[in-house]
Amino acid sequence: MQDGSGRIVVQNLTKNFGQVAAVQNLSFHVEPGSVTGFLGPNGAGKTTTLRMLLGLVRPTAGHSTINGQPFERLGNPGRVVGAVLEAQGFHPTRSALNHLRVYAAAMGLPDQRAHEVVQLVGLGGAAHRAAGGFSLGMKQRLALATALLGDPQVLVLDEPANGLDPEGIAWLRTFLRTFAASGRTVLISSHLLAEVEQTIDQVVIISRGQTVFYGMLDDLRRSQQSRVLVQPADASAFVSALQAAGITGIQPMPDGRVAVTDATIQQIGDVAAKAGVATYGMQEEKVDLEQLFFRLTSGQYSAPGYAQPPQQGGYALPAQAYQQQNPYQQQQYQQPPQQAYQQQPYQQQAYQPPPQGYEQPYQPPVQESSPYQPPASDPTPAPQQDSTGQGGDA
Repeated sequence: MQDGSGRIVVQNLTKNFGQVAAVQNLSFHVEPGSVTGFLGPNGAGKTTTLRMLLGLVRPTAGHSTINGQPFERLGNPGRVVGAVLEAQGFHPTRSALNHLRVYAAAMGLPDQRAHEVVQLVGLGGAAHRAAGGFSLGMKQRLALATALLGDPQVLVLDEPANGLDPEGIAWLRTFLRTFAASGRTVLISSHLLAEVEQTIDQVVIISRGQTVFYGMLDDLRRSQQSRVLVQPADASAFVSALQAAGITGIQPMPDGRVAVTDATIQQIGDVAAKAGVATYGMQEEKVDLEQLFFRLTSGQYSAPGYAQPPQQGGYALPAQAYQQQNPYQQQQYQQPPQQAYQQQPYQQQAYQPPPQGYEQPYQPPVQESSPYQPPASDPTPAPQQDSTGQGGDA
């Protein structure tokens, strides 16, 4: 029997496809009144997990429940869970409104509900257009309208912002937060991390089918240190001064800057001033969700021999990560061998006239016969003039 809580529980879920472990012992829960982000790189097992949650894939081990029951025991699941895994499944010649009417009838809902949701997702002006001519963003809106038909308590969305323009993404963010604020449950998977960061309260990050972080987004931020990037005049003297002051979170950067993680800008400035080391700039850098995501999931599908190149900005990987496999080792610049430049030094030389015999007398060009022939002269003789200069005719 359903408990009506709207709570999603995933407990020790495992799914193997032959020898491939798509999901391994995954556990988390999603509470009503919040938006939970389900994040991971492509191939991490996000879609497989959602399919097991919605009863489309049978797990190898573990279980998942919605309202305290497996999905297949929810009775009329469309009235409990609204789900979008792919923005497909539309008959290309059927209008958006008629598509919604078909699903409404399947759930025992009146046609009026189809009119309501098509307006809710902003497709009122395209309600009578064939879905086959919709853009990807419009298909995403139509899929969301289908999920909302039953006025569900739970929304499960896989990449819901895919194909939306900036205005559509802003609308989706506001809609999801309003939906959750009404006491309902939202679980969204995405790799649009910058956008998800502005939407979610809780985050589940997986990599290689396993949980690498599960908790509140603010807790994730607090678990990571910010850092200060300093551009000193003398990096060696600056690092020595920091170490003498008891500051140990020091990491030289490939671009000559020094990253300091356990001191404030004021403390670093005081140390540099006391040591007499000039600094040309300090920048406090705070980590965001996308940077944390890359740190937690890096390496799942890295090509052999490839390492992430040094970053000019943003939160870089720890130094050890670069030392493990990084062909771009930081090296001092070396001048090219001087000998190569001394072999053929550039010397400015005066203009030298050409040698004798170079000048030749001017010779006019040879007249060549032309295929063009002037027209023959008129055989009619010219009129004769008399001694008075008048014409021959009187």
